[in-house]
Amino acid sequence: MSAQPQPSHRLLPMNAGHLPQVLAIERQAYAFPWTEGIFRDCLRAGYSGWVLCDENDAVLGYALMSLAVDEAHVLNLCVDPACQRQGLGRFMLEHLMKLARASNATIVLLEVRKSNKAAIRLYESCGFQRIGLRRGYYPAEGGREDALVLGLDIV
Repeated sequence: MSAQPQPSHRLLPMNAGHLPQVLAIERQAYAFPWTEGIFRDCLRAGYSGWVLCDENDAVLGYALMSLAVDEAHVLNLCVDPACQRQGLGRFMLEHLMKLARASNATIVLLEVRKSNKAAIRLYESCGFQRIGLRRGYYPAEGGREDALVLGLDIV
């Protein structure tokens, strides 16, 4: 199933000018958000960063992925909480998978909080499978939370 945003939505390469809106969404969506420095480091490293914008250039979501040799790694995929459950996350994930295939990656990997059931459902519905567990990977209230490692063969 291919997800489609509204015809007026545009997927654009992420740049530093998008960061104020990206950071606002990041802070709304996560109890332990990435910092501006992390996003800037990703852009500086040349990672594949994308923003999904509406007709007014408001950022609705964003995605970051690293590509190395034959492996792609989804680093961050987030939709503004006010815009979730509209297929935007799926649309951005499918875009990343197309880019990974075009870069000759054979596998796409990602980590997801064990408690993030909605994200796990999205990833599994796109064919990702659980391939590992990273204990204590994420910061959490009162300690650390495990991450599920998911993978998708795209050969």
